Amino acid sequence: MLKNYAHLAAPITDKTHKMADRKTRQTPLFADDYSDVLGQHHVKRALMIAAAGMHNILLVGPPGTGKTMLIKRLPSILPPLSEDEALEVTKVLSAAGKLKEAPQGLIADRPFRSPHHTISTSGLIGGGGIPKPGEVSLAHRGILFLDELPEFQRQVLEVLRQPLEDRTVTISRARAAFTFPAQFMLACSMNPCPCGYLSAHSEEQRCICSPARVAAYRAKISGPLLDRIDLQVEVPPPGEWRKSAASPSSEEMQAKVIHAHQIQATRYAKSSVRWNSQLSGTLLRRTIHLPQEAEQLLEQTLQTLNLSMRAHDRIIKMAQTIADLDHEGEIVTAHVAEAIQYRQLDLNLF
Repeated sequence: MLKNYAHLAAPITDKTHKMADRKTRQTPLFADDYSDVLGQHHVKRALMIAAAGMHNILLVGPPGTGKTMLIKRLPSILPPLSEDEALEVTKVLSAAGKLKEAPQGLIADRPFRSPHHTISTSGLIGGGGIPKPGEVSLAHRGILFLDELPEFQRQVLEVLRQPLEDRTVTISRARAAFTFPAQFMLACSMNPCPCGYLSAHSEEQRCICSPARVAAYRAKISGPLLDRIDLQVEVPPPGEWRKSAASPSSEEMQAKVIHAHQIQATRYAKSSVRWNSQLSGTLLRRTIHLPQEAEQLLEQTLQTLNLSMRAHDRIIKMAQTIADLDHEGEIVTAHVAEAIQYRQLDLNLF
């Protein structure tokens, strides 16, 4: 017997692409706003790209640089749920027995799930005698935030690889298999080393970790999982942005993200794809075309860094999102170059 919950993720329709206009669908006024965060313009740009294309993102930096604070503000720049998406999210909560989290009916806000690093595999993916959705499904159509990524057990992190690729989770039991939707943005943070100060630049905060300890710390995150994280961004120490000028508000950033989403909705109106991050295979090759100079830059980068074809495709999809944010009809070399520089761990920059 096969019990399939994939129907919770309704097919993309014109109705889905429309931003809901009912009162319960409006974006709330978030107490946490990006205007409260001084500086960090490079990181905010990366977060805006992640939100615009629903790309996975990892922030790396010393303690106290605001990694958690920056990611927790991500929901403030995402577009509101459409009516179809709200139905999907509410159904997932119902299947998990958590409908009390929606006392007024449909869920109005995109999910933001932040499980503790002690979570089990079944807690993350789902399970039980009669399987219920785990955190990856409860984050459907929203964000799954893993703070201090290396603190999670490696076997727990490894189970993320399948839902990140398939956007569903299948749990098999003796008499049935259960499939839950898991279409989420993965947002993570981590220190560059066990003590946290490998990339710090002050006498008071000097790294005390040996190369072996740093290597063992980073080895907790496998290459295949890291390969599935589109943006790997360094968050600089406080001294570098403490006197920075005022930054854009969440409302301003959200307006740009929504515009990029609308461009993608129009581009993919005749397919089941909604975000650039969902492109793959033939549709990716048919939809996105690079100019010769950009293609040469990307090929040179792949050979120099020995990147996988998965990384190759993710860079292309990021470049398309950057073009959408910049209101450009076509990808140019600068978009590809910017996408490449977000692969910080691949570039071994810290």
